[in-house]
Amino acid sequence: MIVATLSTGVIDSLKSAFYMFYDTFWALVLGFGLSGAVQAFVSKESMKRQLPNHGPMSLLKASLYGIASSSCSYAASAMSKSLFKKGADFISSIAFMVASTNLVIELGLVIVVLIGWQFVIGEFLGGILMIVLLGVLGGYVLNKKVSKDALTHLESLDISTFENDDPACLVEVDETSNIRKLSGWSDASTFAVSDAKMLRKELFIGFLVAGILSATVPTHVWHLLFISNHGQLTSIENALVGPLVAVLSWVCSVGNIPLAASLWGGGISYGGVISFIFADLISMPLLLIYRKFYGTKIALKIFVILFFVMAISGYVIGELMSVVHLVPNHASTKFYSESIKFNYSLVLNLISLVIVGAIYFLYRNQSRYGGGKSLAIDPICKMQVRKSSAPAIYKSGSETVWFCSDRCKETYIERTKRTNLGVEIKSVPTNKEGEKNMGEEEKEYIDPVCNMVVEPESAAGSVEYEGETIYFCNLGCKDRFLKEPEKYIAKN
Repeated sequence: MIVATLSTGVIDSLKSAFYMFYDTFWALVLGFGLSGAVQAFVSKESMKRQLPNHGPMSLLKASLYGIASSSCSYAASAMSKSLFKKGADFISSIAFMVASTNLVIELGLVIVVLIGWQFVIGEFLGGILMIVLLGVLGGYVLNKKVSKDALTHLESLDISTFENDDPACLVEVDETSNIRKLSGWSDASTFAVSDAKMLRKELFIGFLVAGILSATVPTHVWHLLFISNHGQLTSIENALVGPLVAVLSWVCSVGNIPLAASLWGGGISYGGVISFIFADLISMPLLLIYRKFYGTKIALKIFVILFFVMAISGYVIGELMSVVHLVPNHASTKFYSESIKFNYSLVLNLISLVIVGAIYFLYRNQSRYGGGKSLAIDPICKMQVRKSSAPAIYKSGSETVWFCSDRCKETYIERTKRTNLGVEIKSVPTNKEGEKNMGEEEKEYIDPVCNMVVEPESAAGSVEYEGETIYFCNLGCKDRFLKEPEKYIAKN
């Protein structure tokens, strides 16, 4: 009896997960495809230099930059950190994160399919409201002192653990792909495929957990967490508890939409669902990343301001949508199919399969069509990044690897250490006759500003300091050293 019940539960859970994926397949294909095109053809690089504060124009630019980026929460947090380290305002860099994970195409399409267009309106209006609230309230929690402390902590991190993204060492160029050529469309296709690969685990976990919850958790269990039928108290409590559930879910990015659908199916309020969707930026993996970047105290401050901004936005948007009578009834909301029928979902999915074939063909032939010249593939998550704006870079000798985030870079370094592929090998010098001097190692020269290994023959510049010749990877690092030589000598 118990075995039969468990078997039925497993089968029902898998069926629910499959049909949720089936219903959203065309939306995922369209979303990733459009997102790839935006990333390939929309110019973004100049925005990094235009976020000096968190005034209206800076927040608008940060939001536009976020919309034109990948929806991955990990990549968004890494790029936010890079923007901040390169001189962007701390609050504007966080606003970029909010836009990148809440105002992107693929998110809206999946929401439409699973829980309805009314939630898309709430998601986008709420995303804008969160950014406005960050601009108004963020300065009280993340003030200038906190921002300075965050930057100090970031710059004090071991350079071997994180990326070499010193502003002087990165070439800021405005690179976009050519929309009129196959090379440009192959770049767009590679962005789409790499984003799908990067988020495949989150999507799989999201659909699987949502299937389990919708098939096995009775409605009354949800009401133990989210109260109902208590008017304003219900709206406030649901909006506050929604983000807390997201913290514990460990699911980020688009993967939390199926979970939001399960919550809605369980009878949670509109505002509670919206605040839950917002809160992927405070799920536990992201909180650990903030702690690493900025330290424990500042990570807690980021959690506090994001939590309340998300809860307030969820509550306000819920009340607004209720006033204009756009909150759908739970009973009338289409959650997911229960079988494959000849309807619009089947037709759109078949068309999407053709589009997937075309995207995959262009992705596989990117080099053949001349694409990818200014791009690189993160070897860990397979995300495509622009070399000029990659959030993390690893250099070892002649090897350069670009990453979407520090998380991927750390994984790469650990893997290469385990396989002895990432160990720096120092060449053994030769004597006058060209024979190797056994037992001796060539001296390694380090740029003291960015900590890059520099070959004296190819160094962009050098200075004599206290009887020692110091070499630099470029003239920007040299100029910075000359302004504060004691600072960089003490650091190294």
